[in-house]
Amino acid sequence: MTVGIYFATTTGKTEDIAERIHGLLDGAESPKDMSDVDDLSELSNHDGIICGIPTWNTGADSERSGTAWDTILDEIGELNLTGKKVAIFGLGDSSTYTENYCDAMEELHRYFQQAGATMVGYVSTNDYTFDESKSVVGSTFCGLPLDEDSESDMTDARISQWATQLKGEMPGL
Repeated sequence: MTVGIYFATTTGKTEDIAERIHGLLDGAESPKDMSDVDDLSELSNHDGIICGIPTWNTGADSERSGTAWDTILDEIGELNLTGKKVAIFGLGDSSTYTENYCDAMEELHRYFQQAGATMVGYVSTNDYTFDESKSVVGSTFCGLPLDEDSESDMTDARISQWATQLKGEMPGL
């Protein structure tokens, strides 16, 4: 199984997390910045895809990340990713933006789902402090939310637990 890790970042935090996740997953390729991807069809070359996205445009209905992801969402939705497993991690600030915590994850999740991908990597909302998030689907987050601003002391444990979960959901990692 080939697994690609893709991210977009403004401050470098999402890239840092992508690198840290990569270090925990034996079978994943090195992380790649979406601004360096010339042809989205390369996503189809993987059996699994892990995507990292920050939330900058809090409260927005669309283009919530303020990164390269925003300009390609429609194109992602038009891909044929049937049979591909996709997991998403997102960064946000649960203290300052407690009503929009990691909202951009949902937007990315929705477009990959539209492309036919099988979404994995859901995380319980337990042990998170926030008021609202568009990324809560039922009783879980649609990916791994991380807060490097207010809860950075919890990041290593959260990504370690998530990496273990992904190994079960994406055989070959």
